[in-house]
Amino acid sequence: MTHVVRFHQIGGPEVLQIEELEVGAPGSGELRIRVEAIGLNRAEAMFRSGVYLEPTQLPARLGYEASGIVEALGSGVHGFEVGEAVSVIPAFSMNKFGVYAEQAIVPATGVLKRPAGVGAVKGAAIWMQYLTAYGALIEIAQLKRGDAVIITAASSSVGLAAIQIANSVGAIPIATTRT
Repeated sequence: MTHVVRFHQIGGPEVLQIEELEVGAPGSGELRIRVEAIGLNRAEAMFRSGVYLEPTQLPARLGYEASGIVEALGSGVHGFEVGEAVSVIPAFSMNKFGVYAEQAIVPATGVLKRPAGVGAVKGAAIWMQYLTAYGALIEIAQLKRGDAVIITAASSSVGLAAIQIANSVGAIPIATTRT
């Protein structure tokens, strides 16, 4: 049994409950990790509040971002080893997986090896903002050297990531913020 954060009704943080659940063994294409740290982000708050991209299926778990240690590998999982430090990235449905827990089952497609020198807290907290900014600027807008881009909410975590990504490709970031 492990401690897991779940909720049984839509709402604010007060609906969150700590429950003891059996985690079990990872299935095909999955890993079980011992969670060391989690990242908190707006998507999770929106999911808990019932206003996210997909409807919330109750009871629900929470959590896209985490770092931890691999405890077990499901069938078909290659490239990871038990005892290895990893980061979990937002690449799955919270209706199926969630990392607000002491142990969590996660899809291997949402796990990266945590680089040496990157601690558990940073390894859990850096992914959402950079994936959001990268997807918008590079994959969708195809930002390139010499392009100018206006970055709204530039003092937010996604805004700061967007500035860094624009700089890294040689674009010209124009930062705006409300205050």
